[in-house]
Amino acid sequence: MTAQSTAKSQETLVADQFGPQAAAYVASPVHSKGEDLDALAALLRARPGGRVLDLGCGGGHVSFTASPFAAEVVAFDLSSDMLQAVAATAKQRGLGNIVTRQGSVETLPFGDAEFEIVLTRFSAHHWPTLPPALAEARRVIKPGGFAVFMDAVSPGPALLDTHFQAVELLRDPSHVRDYSVEEWREAVGAAGFAPGRVVCRRLPLEFKSWIERMRTAKEHVRAIRSLQQLAPESVQRHFEIQPDGSFTLDTMSLEATPV
Repeated sequence: MTAQSTAKSQETLVADQFGPQAAAYVASPVHSKGEDLDALAALLRARPGGRVLDLGCGGGHVSFTASPFAAEVVAFDLSSDMLQAVAATAKQRGLGNIVTRQGSVETLPFGDAEFEIVLTRFSAHHWPTLPPALAEARRVIKPGGFAVFMDAVSPGPALLDTHFQAVELLRDPSHVRDYSVEEWREAVGAAGFAPGRVVCRRLPLEFKSWIERMRTAKEHVRAIRSLQQLAPESVQRHFEIQPDGSFTLDTMSLEATPV
C-alpha cells in the first residue's frame, strides 16, 4: 500500500488527533482559564441575548464563557468526541443553552446571517486554509454583529516563525500554521470584516503537560527538545525556553465587525 493511499485528509487528521484527548482538553488549565476568556466575558456581558457560534469549539471553554450572556450557543467542531465531551460538561454545569453541531469550518451548515456573534479560540491554526473559513464566518454573521478571533500567533520574524511552526508541527501533525497578527488583519479584512482592536498576550506552557495533552510521539518530543537546545540565543530568549522545555508563546485576540 502506498503512502498516498494511507494518507488522511486534514479534517480526519484533526479529528483523530483531538478526539481521544477530548476530556484532557475540557480539563486543561491552559484552555479553561486565561485573560483572553476574562476579556471575552466582559465583551459578551455588554452585548447580551444574542445567538453565538463557537467555531472549532474544542473543549468548549468559549461556549461555557459565552453561555451566561447568550440566548443560544452553538458549539461547532470536527470531532464528535469533543462535542460529546462539551455536551456532557454543559449538562453537568446546567448550561442548557449550549447545543453542538459537527462539521467543517469551510462549509458551515447554517444559513446567512444566523448569528449575532462568531467566536473562535485556539482552533484556526488547524484549519486547512484560513480565507474560506473566514468567509463562512462572515456569511453567517448578522449585520451589526461582531466576531472575536483568538489564537496563538507567529512572532513574525522568519527566525522565530520557523522555530515556532517546527515545534508546533512536531508536537501535533494536524498543525497548519500560526499566522502573524498582520496576516490575521489582512485575512479578516479580505473576508469582509473591519478589523478592530487587537490585544496581544504571552502564554506560558509547561512542557510535560503540553506534549502529554497531544500524546506526542517520543521521537517527536526528542526532536522538539533538540531544536530548543540548538536554537540561537535570540530564539531561546523570545520564547523564554526553560531547561525542562517549558516555553512562552504569543497569542492574540482580534475583534472585528462585518462590513
